Amino acid sequence: MTTDLILGTAGHIDHGKTSLIKALTGADTDRLPEEKKRGITIELGFAQLKLGDYRLGIVDVPGHERFVRNMLAGATGVDLALLVVAADDSVKPQTEEHLEILRLLDLEAGVIALTKCDLAEPDWIGLVEDEVRELVSGTFLADAPVVRTSVTTGEGLEELRQSLVAAARQVTTDARPARLDGPFRMAIDRTFTIAGHGTVVTGSVSHGSAHQDDELVIEPGGIAVRVRGIQNHEDQVDYVHRGHRAAINLAGVHHDQIVRGQELGSPGHLRPSRVMTIKLRMSTTAPRPLKHRARVRLHLGTAEVLASVALLDQPQVDPGGEAFAQLFLRQPAVASWRQPFVLRSESPVRTVGGGHVLNPVAEKIRRITDTTRRRLAGLESAQEIERASAAAFFAGTDDWTPDQLALTAGVLDADRIYAELLQRGDVVETMITPTRKCRLHADVLGQMFNRIEAMLDRMHVDDTLAVSFERSSLIRRLDYVGSEQKAGVLLQLMAEAGRLRLSDRKVALPDRGPQLSANEEKIMHAVVHKFQEAGFQPPSVKECQQAVTKHRAVVPQLIRLAVAEGDLVEINQEMYLHRDDEARLRSLIGAALAGNEGLTVSEIREVLNTSRKYAVPLVEYLDRVGFTQRLGDKRKLVEN
Repeated sequence: MTTDLILGTAGHIDHGKTSLIKALTGADTDRLPEEKKRGITIELGFAQLKLGDYRLGIVDVPGHERFVRNMLAGATGVDLALLVVAADDSVKPQTEEHLEILRLLDLEAGVIALTKCDLAEPDWIGLVEDEVRELVSGTFLADAPVVRTSVTTGEGLEELRQSLVAAARQVTTDARPARLDGPFRMAIDRTFTIAGHGTVVTGSVSHGSAHQDDELVIEPGGIAVRVRGIQNHEDQVDYVHRGHRAAINLAGVHHDQIVRGQELGSPGHLRPSRVMTIKLRMSTTAPRPLKHRARVRLHLGTAEVLASVALLDQPQVDPGGEAFAQLFLRQPAVASWRQPFVLRSESPVRTVGGGHVLNPVAEKIRRITDTTRRRLAGLESAQEIERASAAAFFAGTDDWTPDQLALTAGVLDADRIYAELLQRGDVVETMITPTRKCRLHADVLGQMFNRIEAMLDRMHVDDTLAVSFERSSLIRRLDYVGSEQKAGVLLQLMAEAGRLRLSDRKVALPDRGPQLSANEEKIMHAVVHKFQEAGFQPPSVKECQQAVTKHRAVVPQLIRLAVAEGDLVEINQEMYLHRDDEARLRSLIGAALAGNEGLTVSEIREVLNTSRKYAVPLVEYLDRVGFTQRLGDKRKLVEN
């Protein structure tokens, strides 16, 4: 079976990259008139090289320092590298920068070609080879073969082909072939239109496969498109997969709507974000440390985006150093777990570092804690279950589904891993609505419980006489969790864990209650006694306030506290009865209505020996609590 891989060239301007590719494949990758005129590569060029069981899609990149951004766009999705050094010129600045970029992009295999060997003396070539060996020492090319070539004489071309086969064989032993499965993804490096066909985008397929008539989405932008036709190196094909260079004819979009840096993917897979959590690796050749909040140029996929770097636990990172950090992007971009990137300084522009994306759709980390550090380390774990657990933690209270673990944690069998997360207790799953689930990491749930507990504690401190608080008021304060339904679920889970008292309307901490001063205790006793003496003609709240000489403002709260403690019964918001009188009310009315066809309010007033002012709310209270039932102008006893 043929294995498809992407080979990327690298090297200084005019070192013969394009001529070498033409000698190997017969294809001239310089396609622009300006490239033909100036004799240099400006834009990306593409060719195909078949080597036995391997088929290499070649991306020829420009070598001039002014076009490094184009080189970076071409390096996206590259599996192995061909580092080109001219034997008559040796190592140059762009040789060094291109090698550093390839190292930062986490390549693992490649070949070094010494070109123009017909133009240099053997002794000089030996010196150049030594310089190249010194340059690549400690990099992924440290043990790579150095092949002496000449496109003029044909020297070394067959040896170069065999060396590329060996490098391709090395690449296929790692995880890259697994990317054939899963959602489709292709970073767009070029877009144009063809008369009679419409919009075409090109790129290197990094994941999955796409077929004729597939429905795909362009992100950022959320542009839904359909595949009308596919080419692989100018051959019409039914599908393309990971490792292919592809030109895809799209329906549903004009080419002016698409720019280099956007990506074509399966619906729902790619999620644009302006915040990403990363593991940063500084280049050993960086001119100075990278400081917290430094502005940089992020090269991610084929995109170049201005961003700022927030270092999470140190003020700066020295050349050659590493750090956890977050990137805050000027505009949205898409990424996946462990996707490599390169950082270049804003001005003057030069490569300063790179690394891997750990969380492609992140929230701002406001405070670094031991738990956060442990979960960041979990995102780097070789174990899928640990990465998935960490990804669930950093999802916070956001809605997420198990299939998103492919993007956020590099998980291949998301359903199996999610089931294990539930079994281990890492994730708690509950229903928000009959059709909508809420998934929260256990640590996030604990943090939310602590936060709500602290909020309620402050409310109790601010209102020392309150027994409980309005549930709806607390839920409004929890708007940051995403929805009132989700906030309600959190309160219910806390109540089930015994961490708060919850009713349909009220919420409170279980171990907190009113703390009365000696004066407040005295006033409360006097108020309750006043109700006890009043019988069925109870005082109003205002009258109770007027009856005391000091601390009148606390009287309404003391009345509510007396209700909570069972000394008073709330008839309505303006009227209260002593508990003994409420029991007597039920007894008198129950006896009067027993075996009776019903009593009017006037008749009930006479039974209670009170005025209509009090009788009406008392009767309405009995209706409300289900003791009596109104039929016309009479009340009847409700049979239990």
